Amino acid sequence: MIPYEKFIFFLIIGILLLPTIILGLKGRQSRTYNMIITVIMLAIIFANSMMGLISLIVFTIWQVLLVKGYASYRQRENKTSVFVWAVVGSILPLALVKIFPFLGLHHLIGFLGVSYLTFKAVQMIMETRDGLIKSDIPILDFLYFLLFFPTISSGPIDRWRRFQKDSLTVPTKEQYYEYLYLGINKIFRGFLYKFIIAYLLHHYLLAYLPKNPYVYVPPVLAQIMYMYAYSLYLFFDFAGYSAFAIGVSYLMGVKTPENFNAPFISRNIKDFWNRWHMTLSFWFRDYVYMRFVLWMTKKKWIRDRYTVSNIGYTLLFLIMGFWHGIAVQYIVYGLYMAALMIGYDFFDRWNRKRKFWPKNKFTHVVSVIITFHFVCFGLYIFSGEPFRYYFR
Repeated sequence: MIPYEKFIFFLIIGILLLPTIILGLKGRQSRTYNMIITVIMLAIIFANSMMGLISLIVFTIWQVLLVKGYASYRQRENKTSVFVWAVVGSILPLALVKIFPFLGLHHLIGFLGVSYLTFKAVQMIMETRDGLIKSDIPILDFLYFLLFFPTISSGPIDRWRRFQKDSLTVPTKEQYYEYLYLGINKIFRGFLYKFIIAYLLHHYLLAYLPKNPYVYVPPVLAQIMYMYAYSLYLFFDFAGYSAFAIGVSYLMGVKTPENFNAPFISRNIKDFWNRWHMTLSFWFRDYVYMRFVLWMTKKKWIRDRYTVSNIGYTLLFLIMGFWHGIAVQYIVYGLYMAALMIGYDFFDRWNRKRKFWPKNKFTHVVSVIITFHFVCFGLYIFSGEPFRYYFR
């Protein structure tokens, strides 16, 4: 069963979370029960995929061994080579999942949410290396963090220290009343976004309009309409899913971080990536871009910091493109976003000296409009539609 796709999923969650809600309203702990719910929900999610369930179990054991093993090693030594191999080992299952279909080996390994679980495990290894995670990592706590069912399939991506603090804190009655209110509010927003707005966009524009014999739309105009409709659909569908995941997390006493913050009113491309799929964007920023820049700065192979930054942006978005899949649209999408980031960074530095684009209400509105169109074109590339239309 795919999370948040059918109403039966919400009914099951509602029934299972009743004891959690009752305990929360009494100001009592429900962590152990929430762990049991997570196991039950994982069994339901993977009930129709034995291979997926087996892959999840093997993956989890592998990550536990790596994270616990590296944490134990880090208390004694801190060799870079061991750290690198630990990260490579953690990423290996995800890499195989992405590469095998390209080689014609479909459905050999993999399961729903493998990417987001990998991101959680990798960040724990990296933060252990940095000394941010110093204490022992209890296995049950790690499993609860890794397999937390509301976010298992598509995030948002939480951080170990933040999640652990929430899960160990017993909210007061008043605090849980607020969690309950916010959680229900987010769930209803998810229904509005995913099951109403996204459904209408998909059914009446993306799927219905091209096949309607009674409405003729010139091909170029149809592609433009598709570009904007797909961009809006992707936002409302994914933001709706994220709202569900965050809302259910709140009911369980965990304040899972937000994933979207009105991305289509961004004033530039950097602002957009601080608003769109924020937990993924911040993960790549912290664990890919910043580490690359710091490493290059330390090695001093390239002394110009802007060149290092530009290479970092290119690497960042190429990896993000490959993460979505080994397909031409994802690679081109990554290069396009890297070009926008590099171009904006150059313009921003140039503008600081020449004051060509002043900061006022008018330029802010114009910047939002320009950014919106550039972003929509990027998502149009991401959809793969231009490659189907122009290269058929």
